Amino acid sequence: MKRVVITGAGTINALGHSVAATLDAMKEGRCGIGPLEFRDVDRLSIKIGGQVRGFEAEGRFNRQQMSLYDRFTQFTLTAAKEAISQSGIEFHGELSAKSGVVLGTAGGGVSTWDDNYRSVYEDGKNRVHPFVVPKLMNNAAASHVSMEFNLKGPSFTVSTACASSNHAMAQAFQMVRSGMAPVMVTGGSESMLCFGGVKAWEGLRVMSRDACRPFSANRNGMVQGEGAGIFVFEDYDHARARGAEILCEVIGFAMSSDAADIVMPSKQGAARAIAGALQDAQIAADKVGYINAHGTGTAANDKTECAAVADVFGPHADRLMISSTKSMHGHLIGGTGAVELLACIMALRDGVIAPTIGYQEPDPECALDVVPNEAREVEVEVALSNAFAFGGLNAVLALKRI
Repeated sequence: MKRVVITGAGTINALGHSVAATLDAMKEGRCGIGPLEFRDVDRLSIKIGGQVRGFEAEGRFNRQQMSLYDRFTQFTLTAAKEAISQSGIEFHGELSAKSGVVLGTAGGGVSTWDDNYRSVYEDGKNRVHPFVVPKLMNNAAASHVSMEFNLKGPSFTVSTACASSNHAMAQAFQMVRSGMAPVMVTGGSESMLCFGGVKAWEGLRVMSRDACRPFSANRNGMVQGEGAGIFVFEDYDHARARGAEILCEVIGFAMSSDAADIVMPSKQGAARAIAGALQDAQIAADKVGYINAHGTGTAANDKTECAAVADVFGPHADRLMISSTKSMHGHLIGGTGAVELLACIMALRDGVIAPTIGYQEPDPECALDVVPNEAREVEVEVALSNAFAFGGLNAVLALKRI
């Protein structure tokens, strides 16, 4: 099997419009969650979110592109441009023919759905734009990335709710590791912050009205975010041969299904995914120094995740650092694992552990080192990224400093 490394990263999210800006915000423990600003927000019960502000799509894309790009696609292309630029790679010839893109999203073009439902049902119009379907489809972002960067190999979209990005990146990892593709562009994106998107989530009664406080005893729910995280996964020998800068190595992955409940998480399912990632990476549990938690800020998720970590790591769980950056950028649903992977890279490359902000009260059922409120400077050799989705779908990535 081939070794797989990350040679490029790009993002846009509530913390910043680039990787550098995002990591600076994580180091400072800055919160990107604030009042939502869009049409009919006054009709919502939930009025906060990790909204991307100051993003002028019209300055980035021409009129024809705007007719094809939903907001989630705009975010994806913006992040992909940064990632591929950093990697210094150009896709031509055989490299173009074999390289591809695998992205995750849960909702796809939610803003496009919302706009056109309004047009038909509220405004009474009998026609919609002819590009509505190609604009809203879940694979739109992956398709446009493949076209923009000449990626002619395996290209598709994974949609597994909150685990979408981790599942997508796992597929990219496995393709490069197996030799199927020398390079894969991967990650995920989401933009559900519109009236219809938030109104649907309100119905679940899992949303906080004031803040995301993962692992804190007084937590009262999750907060939605939006944005994208995109990476270049590359065969190690290929990256070395072209002199690429390597951010870190992807060393393992596992996934599991709870097969239990459509919304309630299972400790056993999460633990099997974590243990499986360690086994796939062929590392001992005590080599892991940091876990980027799923950490949604809901009572059920946080205590279940901590219990799963305790089961897998045993006494070493007390020496682990586990934090949730959702407290800063919100829950990007299908795109969340991709933005959170940046925190793992920062831990491995810079020796900085992103904090769990908003932490106020210890919870006996979350009695781990959750890096409360302030970033920490600690050298880490191995990091895990957890994603546990509605439907009981679990996906865990393992990464190593290089």
